[in-house]
Amino acid sequence: MPDKVVYRDVSGSDFKEGMRHLAASVTVITVAHNGKKDGLTATATCAVSAEPPQLLVCVNKEAGAHDLIQEEGVFGVNVLARDQEDIAKRFAGIDGADRIDRYSLGVWTKIATGAPILEGALASFDCQVAESMTVGTHSIFIGRIVGINFRPGPPLIYGDAQFTGLSIPL
Repeated sequence: MPDKVVYRDVSGSDFKEGMRHLAASVTVITVAHNGKKDGLTATATCAVSAEPPQLLVCVNKEAGAHDLIQEEGVFGVNVLARDQEDIAKRFAGIDGADRIDRYSLGVWTKIATGAPILEGALASFDCQVAESMTVGTHSIFIGRIVGINFRPGPPLIYGDAQFTGLSIPL
């Protein structure tokens, strides 16, 4: 028998609880501006179009990288592999490291825009901001992809408030 549906005003905490059940790939959004690098772990990343190649990211306006993305007009999206959970935790700020140490894990490079790109990520997209809009607590940045790296491998997934992976039969 299904759970009883209750119609009422939905609070932010209700929304977050419901969204815990929407498992998604884990990405690290990166930016460099005037010698300063910042970034964040995100699951709010989505394809927009193949022609032209574009994707979107949702970034909290309070995140350190938010204003840098607005100012620089570029960002990187690094899709993490199952064995890169330590990087996800570092950029989420949940491993106890200082913010300035975020880039001390992994090997970082650039493709075209100067946004930091993680070597060994399953896919890295180098993007120029094509459009942006503010919605509630976040900005949606639509990025035109100007460079890409990718490789095969199992993705890091986040769902039910924990990092996990896919069970792929051999």
